[in-house]
Amino acid sequence: MSASISRILFTSLAASVFLIFSPGKSIAQEPQHLSVADFLDFEQVADPQISPDGTQIIYTRRWVDAKADYWRSALWIMDADGSRHRFLIKGSNARWSPSGDRILFIAGGDNEKSQIFVRWMDDEGAVSQVTRVDFSPGSPEWSPDGNHIAFVGIVPSDDSWDIDLPTPPEGAEWSKTPRILDRLHYRQDRVGYTDPGFSHLFVVPAESGTARQLTEGDWNVGARFDALYSGAGLSWSADGASIYFDGLKDESADFAYKESNIYRINVSTKEISSLTSETGFWSGPEVSPDGRQIAFTGYPASHITYEMQRLYVMNSDGGNARIITPDFDRPPGGLRWDSNSSGIYFTAQDEGYMHVFHATLSGEVHTLSSGKQTLSLNSTDRTQSVGVGIKRTASEPGDVYAFPLDGIGDGQQLTAVNQDVLDGITLGAVEEIWFEAEDGNRAHGWIVKPPDFDPDNDYPLLMEIHGGPFGMYNGAFNFNYQAFAANGFVVLYTNPRGSTGYGEAFSQAIDHAYPSVDYLDLMAGVDAALDKGYIDEKRLYVGGCSGGGVLSSWMIGHTNRFAAAAVRCPVSNWLSFAGTTDIPYFTYSFFDKPFWEDPSDWLQHSSLMYVGNVTTPTIVMTGEQDMRTPMPQSEEYYAALKYLGVPSKLIRFNDQYHGTSTRPSNNMRTILYMMDWYNSYTLDGEVEDDPEE
Repeated sequence: MSASISRILFTSLAASVFLIFSPGKSIAQEPQHLSVADFLDFEQVADPQISPDGTQIIYTRRWVDAKADYWRSALWIMDADGSRHRFLIKGSNARWSPSGDRILFIAGGDNEKSQIFVRWMDDEGAVSQVTRVDFSPGSPEWSPDGNHIAFVGIVPSDDSWDIDLPTPPEGAEWSKTPRILDRLHYRQDRVGYTDPGFSHLFVVPAESGTARQLTEGDWNVGARFDALYSGAGLSWSADGASIYFDGLKDESADFAYKESNIYRINVSTKEISSLTSETGFWSGPEVSPDGRQIAFTGYPASHITYEMQRLYVMNSDGGNARIITPDFDRPPGGLRWDSNSSGIYFTAQDEGYMHVFHATLSGEVHTLSSGKQTLSLNSTDRTQSVGVGIKRTASEPGDVYAFPLDGIGDGQQLTAVNQDVLDGITLGAVEEIWFEAEDGNRAHGWIVKPPDFDPDNDYPLLMEIHGGPFGMYNGAFNFNYQAFAANGFVVLYTNPRGSTGYGEAFSQAIDHAYPSVDYLDLMAGVDAALDKGYIDEKRLYVGGCSGGGVLSSWMIGHTNRFAAAAVRCPVSNWLSFAGTTDIPYFTYSFFDKPFWEDPSDWLQHSSLMYVGNVTTPTIVMTGEQDMRTPMPQSEEYYAALKYLGVPSKLIRFNDQYHGTSTRPSNNMRTILYMMDWYNSYTLDGEVEDDPEE
């Protein structure tokens, strides 16, 4: 075991971190509660990358620029034991070169677009801007020899149409040429991109130079609709002659969200070969260290709404493709080969938490982490003795964490970026609960209690519902929930049927039926909380965003037990949603037949069809720039509530895309609007003055 590895595993946190993150509040202070304003001081850590020799770690650190109302990012560096922790440079998405002498990273370029930069890690620390393209590059990856960098960028499509338009008079200011589309582009009007286009693969010399486009045409590199932002699945061959990637090459198809393939492209000739032969959703290729095998995830094509991806391996030429985890009933992600090419490390959701696993090529799966935590695997050292990721627990917001990949020995927390904010603050206790719905289904969730909780008191209950619908809440720290609890609410959040991390059958329970039985699980969660004996039944509140907006609007259309609701970024009408969301064809997978053949399912599962049952005072909240669940979905629902005379308000957030993460101030506004609204209504008719902004 190297000295650097020993330091990671055995150096005490007190010795390596305490002096760097000394408490910002006096220990003599009286216990305090979290305030909404503390959100401005909270920081986030992400994407830790350990150097090939295992001696240093670089990670992205994000903080709120309160004046600009924006999240800022910078790269910080430390020794592998957490010592010499310091700011490195502004930017994000750092990646060590194979030799460890340089890093690449993403930062603002000289053309007001994010660009790829390279920094030398010697004493001089020279920095070069590598790309100067007219778009923002994503998913950068070093070639094995460190001489080139591959990346993905969106190339605008040519939607011109030559017509015999008269020449404008001199000095005229005619309208701009319209955008003309002849197919659906699933990245249309995404954040930062106002022109529709297709994502393509590029290569640029690592010393800086001209980026060379390797792929072209009306198709997308990257299997996921948000591949540019979440990773496009690029992996160089061991000899650097080829790049493996996922994407949709079939120019007759547009349904990239549900179908994709694994490809290999020759960097010199641009010749492309498809390696996956079975139609399905195949993504995330990872080349083994010996260059002979490709690990990837996916599933064969089907008409089921949710198919759980599995771990596959094939030869580097596409032969002998096989599933190696047929009985592992959790979705794998973050694939990394072990050093001898005999198995794959990966992460997977598991009943409300996330852990690290290792699968051998014979299909044996070993758990490398456990407990009530979420742990990512972002990088490993060259010997793959140590993994580095982000660890979160109910009381820990998230910090860089190093751990042995053999599963033997304890890991070590290396940062404590929010210690100064949380020191002296009493957080609400988080209780894990399991409960049974009326049809016998067993579901899972958590209760966050106020910091000064007294079981003899009666508390208002705020239930939050997650989006997706194929997603998963976890038992880790949540700032918003702790802020609600600090203001006297008991917060309930659960994983109803349709959630991931509980097995494929659990997720498929809402197949072609969303919403449906998930409602039973959600109401069973409310009843389980009421059984605790400390909830005021006249002060039950419900809310959620995206898929949570779907279900919160659905719930108040099916029960009058809630005193108030906050329906956020919802889908209220599947018919109108189908053609306006930024994920074309997404809705069509939810139902057996298209609406022009039979609209009954589309209507049956639209909460707008049940708005006539609603008596619950409701605020509807959505960002003006939200293209995932566009504003008309909120407008339709709000207009119906107003027509019915239900107390309601529509809140249209400025400078806000999907959710509330675009602007920090909007996240704080969301918390405050919700609490003010909830505190104004009870079921017994005692209503305070109608809240105003």
